[in-house]
Amino acid sequence: SHRGDWRGFPENSLEAIESAVAMGVDVVEIDIQMTADSILILMHDAALDRTTTGKGPVNMWSIDSIRTLNLRNGCNIRTKHKVPTLEEALWLAKDRVLLNLDKADRYFDQIYPLLEKTGTTRQIIMKGSRPANEVSALYGRYLDSVIYMPIVNLDKPDAMEQVEAFMSGLKPAAFEFLYKEDSNPLPKQTAAALAGRSLIWYNTLWDTMAGAHDDDMSLADPDLGYGYLIDSLGCSIIQTDRPAYLLEYLRKRKLHD
Repeated sequence: SHRGDWRGFPENSLEAIESAVAMGVDVVEIDIQMTADSILILMHDAALDRTTTGKGPVNMWSIDSIRTLNLRNGCNIRTKHKVPTLEEALWLAKDRVLLNLDKADRYFDQIYPLLEKTGTTRQIIMKGSRPANEVSALYGRYLDSVIYMPIVNLDKPDAMEQVEAFMSGLKPAAFEFLYKEDSNPLPKQTAAALAGRSLIWYNTLWDTMAGAHDDDMSLADPDLGYGYLIDSLGCSIIQTDRPAYLLEYLRKRKLHD
């Protein structure tokens, strides 16, 4: 569930996470930023303007000042909800759901102590677009405890080299793939190459992320959207802005408990 259940509650709020958990999702994606006093909070943008009643860069506000703000919902309406810290989100998710931390590899050294404090290291998926050698050098000391998922754009000329480099060294539990059009042969090639070795994650948030097999296509015909990713591309993790709809489809196909 992308940014939690943001259609029901403000994105990256504790309430959005709670609603997604109640639906039965397996993973909640959240975004991380850092305040002026080095507190990690849940927020997608580097600025407060779009999602809160505040203005300006997040890193110019202290946590105490951010606590005075209210979150806005998807219609830009002020709500009663507040900006949570990462630690608060970790306690909420503990023993309940996996958390995919986006924009977080910048803060790995600050995040890891919070994971140990809350006992959530095995519930965390970190991700990024760095090549395998950089991931090993920067984050190697964490990778026995935290799941790291490489993001690989299959439209780039070195995509398969990136996949092979990760598989020969780090052997990640999953890859997040991106591609724009079905004329690209690599989505099917990677599905065959990774079968039984690593899971495959696709985003259905908008049409350029998975060959247009997105939430909009799936609302018209879920077999052409979600079903194509599952059946033709070996996808077993879908990040969606329509978690309730996707869960209904998966349960009808007996692909989710």
